[in-house]
Amino acid sequence: MPSAKILEQKKQQVAELTESFKKANVGVLVDYSGITVEKDTKLRKQLREAGCEYKVVKNTLLSLAFKEAGIEGMDEYLNGTTAIAYCDDSYVDAPKILSEYAAANDNFTIKAGFIDGGKVDVAGISALAKLPSKEVLIAQVLGGFNAPIQGFANVLNGTIRGLVIALNAIAEKQSA
Repeated sequence: MPSAKILEQKKQQVAELTESFKKANVGVLVDYSGITVEKDTKLRKQLREAGCEYKVVKNTLLSLAFKEAGIEGMDEYLNGTTAIAYCDDSYVDAPKILSEYAAANDNFTIKAGFIDGGKVDVAGISALAKLPSKEVLIAQVLGGFNAPIQGFANVLNGTIRGLVIALNAIAEKQSA
């Protein structure tokens, strides 16, 4: 039986994870067995720079935190060595970084994840990873807004150009 102090620490850890999961847009569970400390440090740095949290947590504590956060169906993925990465401000950063890392490292696999409190399988995480970044999506939308305006300006410019050519032809005819 664990001591009261250790039990209190675990309850505190579960409470912190629960709050983090409630605030997070996306979370990704991974199996990190077999990666070196050096590679793990590089991965943590990459995730930290993207604004994501990456933690290695006991499966039982993760299970309790998921239940308290209202994220159902994650228990089937909580076996073996498990780490979780989650982000509060981006949907694509953690899946993109972890998918690229899993492709480069055979020992590192993605188990599952969650998006806005709902369970997502590996295919869903891969689909998120393939999305362009927020900045690229905004640029594409703005480009879409700009295209009709630019087309309208070209039509108006063509009409004015035609009028100027007609007036110029009339002026040359009158002077001749």
